[in-house]
Amino acid sequence: MSDKWEKLFAEFTIPTTQEWLDKIQVDLKGADFNKRLVWRTNEGFSVQPFYRRENLTSLSLPDAAPGEFPYVRGNSAESNVWYVRQDINAGADARAANAKALDVLNKGIDSIGYNFSGSLVSREYLEQLLEGIYCEYVEINFNTCKRRSLNMAHHLTDYYRSKGYDSEKLVGSFDWDPMEKIVMGGLDVVPILAFGPRLVDALRDYPHIRCVTVNARSLTNAGAYIVQELGYALAWGHEYLCQLTDAGIDIDTAASKIKFNLGISENYFMEIAKLRAARLLWAQIVKRYEPKDDSSCKMCVNAVTSTYNMTVYDSYVNLLRTQTEAMSAALGGVHSIMVLPFDAAYEQPNDFAERIARNQQLLLKEESRFDKVVDPAGGSYYIETLTANLAREAWKIFLRVEDEGGFLEAITRGTVQDDITATDKARHEAAAKRKEFLLGTNQFPNFTETSDGRHGFDYGVHNCGHDVPYKGIDSSRLAADYEALRMQVEGSGQPPVAFMLTIGNLAMRQARAQFSCNFLACAGYKVIDNLGFKAVEEGVDAALKADADIIVLCSSDDEYAEYAIPAYNYLMGLGGKKYPHGRCPLFVVAGAPACMDDLKAAGIGNFIHVRCNVLETLKEYNKKLGI
Repeated sequence: MSDKWEKLFAEFTIPTTQEWLDKIQVDLKGADFNKRLVWRTNEGFSVQPFYRRENLTSLSLPDAAPGEFPYVRGNSAESNVWYVRQDINAGADARAANAKALDVLNKGIDSIGYNFSGSLVSREYLEQLLEGIYCEYVEINFNTCKRRSLNMAHHLTDYYRSKGYDSEKLVGSFDWDPMEKIVMGGLDVVPILAFGPRLVDALRDYPHIRCVTVNARSLTNAGAYIVQELGYALAWGHEYLCQLTDAGIDIDTAASKIKFNLGISENYFMEIAKLRAARLLWAQIVKRYEPKDDSSCKMCVNAVTSTYNMTVYDSYVNLLRTQTEAMSAALGGVHSIMVLPFDAAYEQPNDFAERIARNQQLLLKEESRFDKVVDPAGGSYYIETLTANLAREAWKIFLRVEDEGGFLEAITRGTVQDDITATDKARHEAAAKRKEFLLGTNQFPNFTETSDGRHGFDYGVHNCGHDVPYKGIDSSRLAADYEALRMQVEGSGQPPVAFMLTIGNLAMRQARAQFSCNFLACAGYKVIDNLGFKAVEEGVDAALKADADIIVLCSSDDEYAEYAIPAYNYLMGLGGKKYPHGRCPLFVVAGAPACMDDLKAAGIGNFIHVRCNVLETLKEYNKKLGI
């Protein structure tokens, strides 16, 4: 610190960490510090509520500047610029795909990804895709059949030579990743791995065209925790590196041909740290092969926003998710970013959705200037600590896979798939209990929204109709269970009416009515709130007049002993003629009062509270209501 700043702050006493902890303990008023303030992450380590400079002294992160090995602070010392990428499903109509590419290139995109069938690979098809595109100024990426990628590479290099392009100025990639087919679909594509060295040889003279891809984004979209994606991505990339070097390709060439497609989840700071840790660990892996140039150790990452947390209902919230994810990728430092349109979970994105997705990145560049500052997270005590912790835990996964014989051995045995499938199951259970929030789906849903015929896409196992010798990852979007439930209610033709019988303590009845409305609206039930009733009989009569299928008693714990049993007995005693639809409404108590056992003994069997499994409770109510 300079003398000027020391003089400015000289009058302030610097509190010690212990003094901060003492003050926090006073403010907690006896509550347990670790339970209340320490975040126990899914990544294998805990996060403290605050960090100080002294926390950095114990970290093993290298003291390197941006652009210096091991590149934890970024691959470049000059800027944080990245490519704004959009993928196009080319199909059989190459001219239409080309027209779309030319259109989006004039709207801020500088990286195009073409997805098309391997049966279409030909020189003529390629020329139609690239017509009018100046390839020295645009990154071009291809995703086609893994068996046909080598033919595509030959057609591409012939095309580039015919145009007289400078090979040093051409940037792009091939999405050649046979092992993804094993991981996700259980397909037997091991023989295709032999194409890798030949593909690298075909593109050897094009130093900035990468042709071997690690599609670890598939793990993110299957529900993997951040540390799982990172650890397995490293092992995945190392498997390809071993195969290429074993085939006689030098380490500098082999490493320069590998590209990582990483998913970005909504965990903002953790994703920034993941990208920094990924560069650090990959650089260390490649360095062990003794490359001639340290720049061969740079990790090339295309970051793609997640589909796992996308929702069909309240789909504009997907914009908030993808924006947070794009910010993480930009601040973490990547080669390119692809923001998925907000409607990608349930339909082929329309022009409006694609335009918004493009502009999300352009705002980060043109208004927030994220591309101008190198490693803006550098020096943050919190993010530096996250980086070190993620690197440590991901390295454990990497070493475990290596001990199993490498990534290919692990995925043919199914251990990777089992691990991710277990995580997906755990996250679905957490979402069912609202321990993991999905805004607009299992928390604060849009009460009046309907699906309008939309159905979410299935991102589970796809084996193309083939018999599969290996395990795949059977997963679904985190919101899929709630969406299926809500669509079931919609399909009944008459959503149940849930009536809030609010009585007693004003603050408690309002809080519990709000909680109950949110709880039941997750299934698409129509909820009716109220200002309060003077007597439970008055509330029950009002509920029946409103044709309520569910009556939710909302009051304080102490008052439930007074109100619940009389309200329930009054409802039961009215008889079927006064019930809507000829059946007695479900009687529900909002909360878990101390008198719950007494209420259950009186016949009250339905309670909703924060410890409920929301999804299973709503499924049970659907069943009771005949849905």
